Amino acid sequence: MRNFFAATMLIALPATLHAEPLTLDAALRLAETQAPELRGREAGIDAAESAAIAADRLPDPKLDLAIKDFPVTGPDAGRLNRDNFTMQVIGISQEFTHPAKRRARATRALAEIGIARADEAVAAQDVRLATALAWIDLFYAKKRLKKLELLDAELDDLQATVTARLASGAARPAQALEPEQLRAEIQDRRSGLAAEVARARAQLARFTGDAAADTAGAPPPPVVDESALRSGIDALPRLRARDARALAADAETGLARADKRPDWNVSAAYGRREPNYGDLVTLGVTIDLPLFAKKRQDPKISARASEATRARLDREAAKRDIAAALDADLADHHMHHEQLGNAQSRLVPLAKKRAELDLASYAAGQLDLGTALLSTLALAEAEVDVLAREAEVARDAIRINYIYGETGR
Repeated sequence: MRNFFAATMLIALPATLHAEPLTLDAALRLAETQAPELRGREAGIDAAESAAIAADRLPDPKLDLAIKDFPVTGPDAGRLNRDNFTMQVIGISQEFTHPAKRRARATRALAEIGIARADEAVAAQDVRLATALAWIDLFYAKKRLKKLELLDAELDDLQATVTARLASGAARPAQALEPEQLRAEIQDRRSGLAAEVARARAQLARFTGDAAADTAGAPPPPVVDESALRSGIDALPRLRARDARALAADAETGLARADKRPDWNVSAAYGRREPNYGDLVTLGVTIDLPLFAKKRQDPKISARASEATRARLDREAAKRDIAAALDADLADHHMHHEQLGNAQSRLVPLAKKRAELDLASYAAGQLDLGTALLSTLALAEAEVDVLAREAEVARDAIRINYIYGETGR
């Protein structure tokens, strides 16, 4: 039984290692170690590096075992020691690949390593971005939910006021239901925000591996350095991945050119015959003859060169797409900044002033309760909207800085 409980504790241990709330930096560090995408890319790098070790090596030698000139018809059929041509042969051969081909294969292997590392950098960028956005979404969903919970608590005071007015005969009985109606509307919004919290927490848990993922601390300031972002586009992981593929295409072109260089094959064999006859030694050299390059090697070289050109043009197109997307995202970021400032400086103060005036008018008997409650609800919605706009600005900054500002780890 003690062993059973010990095993149960060991199984449950990984789920409790990160039970405490995470700052954004802590969540990012955890995602870098827990996200399976990154471990998979690291395995891809290991595979490419291992393959590169053998890329420029000579082929293995070959052992040749044979019985040659063995009679199968005539008076000596089936007999090894009656014919002076019959012999048992043992030989060895070695292919010597042209050094140009070996160098080209090594270059291609290095290009594959570059592609694997570039893909790992892209995957790391994607994981960091998704983790940061999930953290931001969870942080602000919790803040909006807390704002509605505070409003729900404030309705208790309003309910007490309505009850007192009913007791004095200053309010109609139906007005006692209006705070409850408002509370029901708030509950609908709370349910929606609770679902947002759950979705954001699930997304954060997906990358950190922490099933009880939660946020701690504050998000970073939504600062964007536009000039630095534009000047650093060429170093972005996605463009470096394009560069790596262009180098791989160049390596394929070099390998195609190297096919015009002949390979050599050297062989040696010893043939043993019937003792009355002498044994034989065979030495040979085989050389490839690329005599028809215009129909064989040259078309392949042209095809690989065209693919290399396409890879560079695709890279240039990708750079233009990124630059255009950066400008569009910066425009959205400026718009969201302005909308946030407008909400903070005008919309919320006006909604707050109106709610205070309507509640004062209701207390003085100059306004019905329903109108006063609608003003209170409008204030709550304005305050929640400010948090939503603040979250949008924070998301913009995260997306822009992590997509266009990260040049690799």
